[in-house]
Amino acid sequence: MEGASPATFRPTWQQGLGHGLYLGVLGAVASVMTGVMIALLWSGPPGWTWAVLILTPLVIGAVAGLVAGHRTGVEVGARGIRTSSVFEEGVAPWSRVVDLRAERRGRRTVVSVYLDSGASVQLHAPYSGGLFAADPQFELKLFALSHLWRSHRFGGLPG
Repeated sequence: MEGASPATFRPTWQQGLGHGLYLGVLGAVASVMTGVMIALLWSGPPGWTWAVLILTPLVIGAVAGLVAGHRTGVEVGARGIRTSSVFEEGVAPWSRVVDLRAERRGRRTVVSVYLDSGASVQLHAPYSGGLFAADPQFELKLFALSHLWRSHRFGGLPG
């Protein structure tokens, strides 16, 4: 299995877009609040400024979400589970993984990996939730992860 390519799980493009739009809305609220404070201190800005204050953070957030979603993911290979995101990376070798299961966290269903130390690691992908966070193939991805873990834990795959 050393020569085989690892299984990779990443957020769907809808999940990346939804996350980016969420951050964009927060940015738009902050920029509109700034515009309101400026309007109160000085004469109001031109009308088109409000559209820029709202649309710019939304577009930047959407693009950032898509880029971050492409860089975020999980690779499952012969050595274990490697997670990566924009800010952090981690590896859980198969020898330390004692359980892998789907759990409800807030409004999402995520995959948690339990280690022999008692710690648990929430994987960045796959996950599923409502609206943009929905992944219609979540169960198939969970089954594939579970199958790979069981194959390494109980035998059946070389490596």
